[in-house]
Amino acid sequence: MRLYAIGDIHGQRDMLRAAHERIAADRRACGDADAPVVHLGDLGDRGPDTRGVLSDIIEGQAAGLPFLATRGNHDQLFLDFLEFDPRDDAARDTAEWWLRPNLGGPHTLASYGIATDGRDVLDIQADARRAVPAEHRAFLDALPLYHETPDLICVHAGIRPGVPLHAQEKHDLIWIRDPFLTDTSDHGRLVVHGHTPVERPEHAGNRVGLDTGAGFFRSLTVAVFEHRRCWILTDDGRVPLDPP
Repeated sequence: MRLYAIGDIHGQRDMLRAAHERIAADRRACGDADAPVVHLGDLGDRGPDTRGVLSDIIEGQAAGLPFLATRGNHDQLFLDFLEFDPRDDAARDTAEWWLRPNLGGPHTLASYGIATDGRDVLDIQADARRAVPAEHRAFLDALPLYHETPDLICVHAGIRPGVPLHAQEKHDLIWIRDPFLTDTSDHGRLVVHGHTPVERPEHAGNRVGLDTGAGFFRSLTVAVFEHRRCWILTDDGRVPLDPP
């Protein structure tokens, strides 16, 4: 079974379109138009065009392309900002935290035409609720926590070792780093994830990390899997990514 996976996009629409082009070229070479394309979460924040990224994926789905996405922690933060109750102090604190430039909330809101500098969080939220299309909110709200195949578990951050997939906590699936990253045990299937930026795609034997820093204006990685074998897609074709 063939599957394509794209690391954390973080609002980089131009990079995403280039990744989709590399997938299209690989499809032509393989004669396979049906293999799913899994976007591994963190679709927005930090980069300049979260709105465009969401629109491209939603429009691709509407056109019949096999586009899938899993929920990332930044996708959850965006959704939580749109929905938080101002009477909930903890939720309001999280909303204000997301509005810090390093988290990327202001960049996401700017892509919808919303200014944030020097404004009260409730005024920003009110503008966001008016400006963010209902289909974008519905898309974010429907994002699954993982996508699985007989060979792969595609998830944003990772899994808690030793816990069955059906019993995993949502917080771990979108936020975990250790002990997942340092665990060397076999998870039964290869875990394909993003969330933790690396200089280059990383194959650790039991997991493959594909977040190569698009959120920091580095690169966006797209990989193709055939069962548990992995290749990185480049402008010149496939490059094998093997475990150490």
